[in-house]
Amino acid sequence: MVFIPLPENFQFMDRRNITVIFLITLVAVMGVASITPALPQIVERFSITPTQVALLITIFTFPGIFLAPFAGLLADKWGRKKILLPSLLLFGASGVACFFTRDWEVLLALRFFQGLGAAPLGSLNVTLIGDLFSGERRATVMGYNASVLSIGTAIYPGIGGALAMAGWQFPFLLTLLAIPTAILLMLCLKNPEPTKKVSLSDYIKEVWSYINKKTVWGLFLINILMFVILYGSYLTYFPQLLKERFHAEAWHIGLTMSAFSVVTAIVSSQLGRIQRHLKPLRIFKLGFVLYGVSMLAIAFVSQAWQLVFPIICFGIAHGIMIPSVPNVLVTYAPINVRAGFMSINGMILRIGQTLGPVSIGFFYMIGGTGFAFIGGAIVAVCMFVISLFMIKL
Repeated sequence: MVFIPLPENFQFMDRRNITVIFLITLVAVMGVASITPALPQIVERFSITPTQVALLITIFTFPGIFLAPFAGLLADKWGRKKILLPSLLLFGASGVACFFTRDWEVLLALRFFQGLGAAPLGSLNVTLIGDLFSGERRATVMGYNASVLSIGTAIYPGIGGALAMAGWQFPFLLTLLAIPTAILLMLCLKNPEPTKKVSLSDYIKEVWSYINKKTVWGLFLINILMFVILYGSYLTYFPQLLKERFHAEAWHIGLTMSAFSVVTAIVSSQLGRIQRHLKPLRIFKLGFVLYGVSMLAIAFVSQAWQLVFPIICFGIAHGIMIPSVPNVLVTYAPINVRAGFMSINGMILRIGQTLGPVSIGFFYMIGGTGFAFIGGAIVAVCMFVISLFMIKL
């Protein structure tokens, strides 16, 4: 049921569960990746600035800061499916509604509701992997899940760019994928659910006991900064750089951004093998260096072909970091509090996604699109410093 070539030790039920998890991941990443090629068109359609159009990303990610922990708590109390199902339906319905609006304020409001639906998806999919698998099998599935995420970020800009040729609003139709995903969730997913029932106060204390560790806080900070780079420098200002420097059309922007995700998908799928040779902390440090190199290179490119090297570097960095961080984090909490624990990480991701366009926008206002990537390089240096003083693995 899944087209990724999983090892033979994964049985039919494993593959069916993995298929559903991967579909949830594809929906979770769709909300931003599919519309980024249309951002320059949206700027022109609504007569707004590149800084203002970044609100479409910020207001989408913002609800996850507050809703993700609450959703994780409920997922530990009521079960994963009872949270995922309404989330998928809300995401799909509000996303399709974006297609029909022609008012900027209404579009922002619909993106907020779409963000409410998306908030639990990016943490509960990883929680399910932690519930269902352990050891090297978990690392393998985490890697493949990150690969699927990257495949989504690879194909969505291309598809979104092609759809945007018919009009800025057409990429929003891709959110219809959430509806069949919700149906398959109910019919096919067979996962263990928490059985230990405790009071809310005891639950919060237990979750806090697993969170309040120096390494966990360090990993949370790194996650914030990773998504500042991704959602700030890359997803928000890379399309603008391509348009300003190389006069790229929407389809060209989509294909160029897809190239990074192809590299990420290939690298992520090999996480199980990579971890046989490199310890997690060394993987992290390699990722930080490659992030910094790619950001600096993009800042100074003057010809389109020069983007090949930084795109490869960025793809490798993201390919090893995106699965590695949650693969380490998920080991810090047992199943009865895992959704709550990982939803805190989901909240952390949303903070990074929300702060990314705003904080990198500060660098953009100082020196334009090139300086937005200087800001990304500075963020990469900060991640490296955090790993030196806070991460002990």
